[in-house]
Order: sequence, then C-alpha cells, then structure tokens
Amino acid sequence: MNKDTSRSRFYLNPKKSNRDYPSFLNEFLSMKDAEEAYNEITEWQKYAPTSLVPLKNMAASLGIENIYYKDESKRFNLGSFKALGGAYGVMQYLKKKIQEKISSDVSTKDIRCKKYVDLTQDLVVTTATDGNHGRSVAYGASLFGCKCRIFIHSEVSVGRKRAMEKFGAEVIRVKGNYDDSLKECINEANKNNWQIISDTSYQGYMEYPRFIMAGYTVLAREIVNQLSKKTLPTHIFLQAGVGGFAAAMCTIFLNEWGGENIKIIVVEPNYAPCLIESAIDGEPKVFDIKKETIMTGLSCGEPSILAWEILSECTDLFMTISDDKIPELMRIMANGYENDIGVEAGECSVSGLAALVALKDNKCLVNKLDINDKSRVLLIGTEGATDPDIYESIIQNSQIRKY
Repeated sequence: MNKDTSRSRFYLNPKKSNRDYPSFLNEFLSMKDAEEAYNEITEWQKYAPTSLVPLKNMAASLGIENIYYKDESKRFNLGSFKALGGAYGVMQYLKKKIQEKISSDVSTKDIRCKKYVDLTQDLVVTTATDGNHGRSVAYGASLFGCKCRIFIHSEVSVGRKRAMEKFGAEVIRVKGNYDDSLKECINEANKNNWQIISDTSYQGYMEYPRFIMAGYTVLAREIVNQLSKKTLPTHIFLQAGVGGFAAAMCTIFLNEWGGENIKIIVVEPNYAPCLIESAIDGEPKVFDIKKETIMTGLSCGEPSILAWEILSECTDLFMTISDDKIPELMRIMANGYENDIGVEAGECSVSGLAALVALKDNKCLVNKLDINDKSRVLLIGTEGATDPDIYESIIQNSQIRKY
C-alpha cells in the first residue's frame, strides 16, 4: 500500500503494559550485560562522558518544561554513539579467539595493550554499514589489532567511506541499499571465515549484536548519572534503524526509572518504517526500501530480532517522520535556538526533535501521552558531522524560522 511520505504516522503500542523492564527481557539484554560494558569501555583511552545539554528556549517554544539533548558528536572523536558498540564487539571477539588459542582466561587490559597481537593480527572482522557503525568496527580493529573489511551500499558518501579507511579498513561498495550490503557481507564472511560484527541480529546470529547493544548502554548510564531525581525526563524520543540503539536505551532507562511512568517514543524515517510496520503486524516485518532517507543511519528495512523483542514490549508510541524538517532543524541546533547552546547535530540526531515537533500537532496523542507544560523531554543526539562536507552544505543553506 502506498503511503504519504510527507506526513508522520503514529501507532500506540497495545502491548505496552509495564512501567518497568520486564524480567523476561533479560534474555535479550540485561543490566549485567550493561554493567560489564560500562566497566570495560570507561577504561578505554580517551573515554569521557559526553555532554547533556539543556534546550530551555526550544522547550518553551514547544510549550514544555525542558529538553535535554545528549550530544554524542564528540564520542571518542568518531562523531557518533556507534563508537561504543562496534569497537566493543571487536574486543569481545578477539578475547574469545585468544582464549581459544591459549586455553586460558585473558584480561581485556592485555588486549587493549595489544599483548596478543601476534595471535590477532591475521583475524578479520567485517560488517555492513551506512557509515557510523563501520567506523566503530574499523576503530576497534585498529585499536585492538586485527584486520577489517567493511561493506557499504550505493548511497554511503565518499566522506564516510574515507573515515573508515582512515583506520586501515578495506571498504567494499555494493550496489543497492543497506540490506543488500548486509547480504553481501554475510556471503563473504561465510566464504572467508571472517567474523561479522553487526548490530543487526537474525536467526543464528545473536551474540555480537548483544555485545554491541551493551556497548550503547554506556551513554544511557551516563545520562542516569547526569540527571537528578527532580529532573528526570517524562518522555524519551529514540530514533531507530534496526532498533538496537533504542532497545539498549530502554534497557537502562526502564530498569532505572521504570516506576516513573516515562513514555518511550520510537522514531523512524517515513522511507524506512520497519519497526512501526512490525508493531502493526505484531511480528518482525521486512520493509522494501524504495527511496533513501536523508537520515542515512536510520535507513534499514528489517528489524534486529533482539531489538524487536525489547521494543515491542517497552515502546509506548511508534512513529515516523518525513525528511522535510531535518535540514532546518540541523541549522537551528547549530546556531542555537534563541540563545540555547549551539550543537553539532547530524541528520539522525535531530530526528527526535523532528518527531516532537510533528507530535505536537496531534492534539489527541499529545493528550494521551500527557505532553504538557510540565513535560521534560530527553533527546539523543546520536551523531555530529560524520561527513563534514555534507553537514556544511546543509548548515550553510537556507533560512531558519521560529517554532
């Protein structure tokens, strides 16, 4: 069925009943997984918590109390939250292979110091990516000492390709979209005995997506540490491609804040709505992407199975947004709205803000979700200028209007 891609779509989740994180979801991602990732990643060189920026003036213009914006543009100098996931997955793979070879436990500190590089230097990790995840995998391979092959699709920019090659990865471009590049990655990995480090889980492949999701939870843990009881969000907007990031955030926030009745809104592009389509059908559904969204990191046609299990239980509202407002909102964030702090926000980073703006026009849903002048909204700025040329071309173009 053809759908109007200029208008947002909404689906209230009838499965959402618990305020807390249901215990059976620990099978897919647990607080133990999150704790292990936090303890490891916070020991990495150059680790530092990223900023949580208040956007009081933007909030006032939208009739709510406050907006908190988690700025991931400086994460490990890679420009994206993805730096937390792919590299952590690479480390876990190398740890497993080293332990198999020496028949003994291995400390991650020794891996960070490349003590076993003679055992890892010929191992190959691989993934398919729109850019940011591949950059993290390439970073992890360079950091911990192995080879890397990255598969990208037709629409991935030259700038993002070069960012991966900077870490020594071999980058292979495949015709088609992300799902086509993933299929090619799987085929080549099976033929050559390479290890896939993907954030997309599917039948027979769950271990490394779980590690990657655990890595993502580090930023959620930081947010928990950055907010006091009196300033907790009432609504959290989470952008989604395959859903791994959104599911990881739910794991932390609903475990830590579940009793607070916080509303979770999952946001996708109109051009790649695999999660809302899955929610409507009640099971994971593949969506055939016909056109690429400007939010390239969210251009995914098939949900991660692990992520779907969590999101189908924890999401209050699934919704989609058009590409139309993304460039303008990027410019607003860069300049700072009426004296708010300016932030380098990439295309995917403003998807939550675009969703909030779109949702405010739907009075029925605003009432159902209790969005009012006491609301505090949490947005995750998942990326900065991951392709500086594209970012600058957007920022330097057109005018800014008030909301």
